[in-house]
Amino acid sequence: MVHASCVAVGARAVLIRGGSGSGKSALALAMMGLGAALVADDRVWLTRDAGQVIATAPQATAGLIEARGVGILRADALGSAPVVLVADLERTETDRLPHPRTTVLLGCRLPLLFRVDGPHFAPALVQYLKAGRWDDDR
Repeated sequence: MVHASCVAVGARAVLIRGGSGSGKSALALAMMGLGAALVADDRVWLTRDAGQVIATAPQATAGLIEARGVGILRADALGSAPVVLVADLERTETDRLPHPRTTVLLGCRLPLLFRVDGPHFAPALVQYLKAGRWDDDR
């Protein structure tokens, strides 16, 4: 179990991690507004299956997401999804075109992005989930 949020586009999910108040739920909501589906908010179960990290919501919070200043909202949620990307909101990206980074979850190496302070971050993550990054295979 990790303190994170997770949304997916199709069968590709991003795990959004960061400390309390870092904007995990806000980023997840912004991505949901662009067509992503909720997997889990605040707490995410991670398991490994066939070389992939699978994210699932704990039963108590399945289909719920916090909207600060609004309340706990209901959402159509996926039961689970494979994580293909990790977004770390504790660190801010300073490079315009950052070199690929990775992190390891449950023995699986996954691409890692840092927070981008700009209105394009949520749409960029949605597009990443749709099609990946140009240099992912390099």
